[in-house]
Order: sequence, then structure tokens, then C-alpha cells
Amino acid sequence: MSTPPPPGPGHGHDPDRPDEPAPPGWENPAVRADRRLVELLQELRVLQTGVQIVFAFLLGVAFTPRFAELSDAQQDIYVATLLLAVVAAAVLATPVALHRGLFRHPGKARIVDVSARIAQFGLLLLASALTGAVLLVLDVVLGAPAAVAISAVIALIFAALWFVLPWSVRRATRERP
Repeated sequence: MSTPPPPGPGHGHDPDRPDEPAPPGWENPAVRADRRLVELLQELRVLQTGVQIVFAFLLGVAFTPRFAELSDAQQDIYVATLLLAVVAAAVLATPVALHRGLFRHPGKARIVDVSARIAQFGLLLLASALTGAVLLVLDVVLGAPAAVAISAVIALIFAALWFVLPWSVRRATRERP
């Protein structure tokens, strides 16, 4: 399959003639940045739901009668996990705020790049909050040794799926001829 011709005189899309469609598979940088931002914001909507569910669970825990029975260590895990969930929510909402604050700003490609990095940090915080929630629940149900071991496996799963896998796919696609 050949690549479409580059834009230019006699080739590609003329932005002054919107009735003329662009060649298939061709995007100018502004269109690409718009598309990438829309995709990123869609992904963040999904993540925000996960953060909200964890946060709601954690808020409810503090108001149960059994919360007073938690050990100091379990309450520390609870507080750390609650704070991770709140910060994850703030970080994952930052690209939306950045987009709104810089609406119609000419540097959309830069906004997308910064937002993608912020989203990765938000994923790290969300993975930490989810792992902390698992640790807390399993500590109460199974005891500390089993909770720590299982939570470590959960953290490794998040690391492998959310960070190592995308990195390795990106690396493999770069190395292909």
C-alpha cells in the first residue's frame, strides 16, 4: 500500500477549497492535533469513571461502623489511598482544564503532548490508588502478609499492562523496517 502524496502544489489537499476532500490517510498537523486531543479526552472520560468509583468507595468506608476497628496501619493505607484517588482525579482532569484554558490557542500539538504526559502520570496515580484499595480490603479480609503479596502482584499487573506493554509495542513498531 502506498502512502498518499504530500501536500503541495498539484498534490494533496488545498485548505482554501474545503469542498475538495483530502486524500485518504492524510492529515495536516492541525487536523492531527485536533484528532489526537479528541481521542485523549475520550480516554480520560473512561479513566475518570474509574477514579470516581474508587473515590466513592473510599469515602463510604470512613463512615462505616467497622472503620473504627481498623488498625493504625490500615487507617494509614486508607488515608494514602484516598489522597491518591483525589490527586489522580485532579491530574486526570488537568488535560480538560488545559484544553479549556487554552481554547483556540495555536499550539494545540504542544497541548496534546503535555496532556498525554499528564495523563500518563494520572494513570500511575490511579494504579496506585486501585492497588491501595485492594491492599486495604485484603488486609482486612485476609491479613497483612497475603494482602501485601497479592497487592504487589496487582501493582505488577498495572505496570505491565499500562506502562510496559505500550512502551514495548511502541519500541517494536519503531524498530520495524
